Amino acid sequence: MAITSSLAEFSLPELFHFLDQGNKTGLLTLRFKLSRHSQEIKARHILLRQGRILAVSHRLDHQCLLKMMCQRGWLSPEVINEQVNRCPANKPIGLYLKTKGFLHPEQLRLLFHAQVIRSVCGLFRLKDAKFRFDSKATLPTIEMTGLSISATKATLIGLRALPDWTGLADKLPETTSALSRAMVGHRQLGLDPMEAAVWKLANGSISLTDIATRLGKSLETVQQISFRLISVGLVAEVPMLSSYQQNYWQSQGLEPVAVGANRTEEDNPQELSNRFVQHLLGFLRR
Repeated sequence: MAITSSLAEFSLPELFHFLDQGNKTGLLTLRFKLSRHSQEIKARHILLRQGRILAVSHRLDHQCLLKMMCQRGWLSPEVINEQVNRCPANKPIGLYLKTKGFLHPEQLRLLFHAQVIRSVCGLFRLKDAKFRFDSKATLPTIEMTGLSISATKATLIGLRALPDWTGLADKLPETTSALSRAMVGHRQLGLDPMEAAVWKLANGSISLTDIATRLGKSLETVQQISFRLISVGLVAEVPMLSSYQQNYWQSQGLEPVAVGANRTEEDNPQELSNRFVQHLLGFLRR
């Protein structure tokens, strides 16, 4: 089954969160123009398995990763062609070449960074794009290094590198809102010091304005950090509690928890937005 829409309707963080939390496997294709005045349509093809990004390519001839190896002078075209023919069909070519001694682990990591991390970071700069996710597509192992990254972790990295937040301005949390932790730990995502500081203050009783003051950061910066944490499911935006409510929670030694925080993986994923759930929840349950 395939699903199609656009980033104007569903942001890339929402889309990645949906794919990760749903443990989706398939091919995600984004088509876009580099500018409003350009007529040329570019494409990026993202290979996913169980919510993890395996590879990113800009065409479907299954030559992108092999070309990167040749361009770096690590392997000759002749050696690559010979080893491709010997590689088992179900084994990532990068992992196979490492096993056979043609590539070192560090070379695989460099390839993965260039092929996946750098490409994904660029996608978060898109103002709009059409996307199609095909859960029945065949995933070519010849484009895979054997490394992978969760779509959620990729979202965090991509948003950190985002230079212009104009396209996401209307999705940032309100300055008068508070944040509530939606899960206990965050170590698996590797938060940076400022993200961890905001996460610690996400107790449902401190507004973003006050968080910015306490941390000595601009309100815009705190909004962006908060959006990153919301996008990866670590916190949820909640209304500020009244003084009475705050005193009650404090007297009970409790913290307000975001709706859906105690759901298990078998339940529906962390709520993204009403419109996103309405459109995609049926597909997510398939």
